[in-house]
Amino acid sequence: MELLPESLQTLRDRVAIVTGASRGIGRAIALELATVGATVVVNYARSSQAAEAVVAEITEAGGSAIALQADVSQPDEANHLISHTKKELGRVDILVNNAGITRDTLVLRMKLEDWQSVIDLNLTGVFLCTKAASQVMLRQKSGRIINIASVSGVMGIAGQANYSAAKAGVIGFSKAMAKELSSRGITVNVVAPGFINTDMTQELKEDYKQQVLKEIPLRRYGEPEDIAGMVRFLAADPAAAYITGQTFNVDGGLVMG
Repeated sequence: MELLPESLQTLRDRVAIVTGASRGIGRAIALELATVGATVVVNYARSSQAAEAVVAEITEAGGSAIALQADVSQPDEANHLISHTKKELGRVDILVNNAGITRDTLVLRMKLEDWQSVIDLNLTGVFLCTKAASQVMLRQKSGRIINIASVSGVMGIAGQANYSAAKAGVIGFSKAMAKELSSRGITVNVVAPGFINTDMTQELKEDYKQQVLKEIPLRRYGEPEDIAGMVRFLAADPAAAYITGQTFNVDGGLVMG
């Protein structure tokens, strides 16, 4: 990565927390926010080496970042992530709720723990981090909350009932929070990725991937950087200051198709 010139560092002096930032989309978001001057908290649950590698890449380029462990599906750990950031860095300006998992199977075969674990991290984790971060942002009278959902939550995908439910919940939750927080200068928006080249999509069967490609008007899978660019825009001030409660499908036209 390479930091932009100081005159283009629109997030200079801002502190951004990115959950699930050790790999994939979260990693790309952390790197992107750092290029425009944000001090980035790289959250991870288990992949400490990968998270430290993201921090190293940012710092070697002249940026600022720290890694913080927290399983954001757990109330105490989610609260600690926010409070420790505030204590160490003085503020919380941007929260990107990205951490997530899949446990794909048809509902008839789905175990309760497969349902619950996906809901706990993908939806409850967003609630916990948003609640804690919004308390800091309310005192600051400013903030950006950007929640990473999925087209699965917009259109529903067979075999992903748990994931679709969680991500649809994120979209509804974000609209409610946008209304609750707007009077204090805090915006809440959603980015809904389509099929992105990450570890998750690499696990899909080849014939299914080819079938999906035929349904994407741009005829390609997205890259994590495609999502990071939208997050960067929504985090910017004043560029995105008048946008809240919106869901942006970054999907190559999949939902439209």
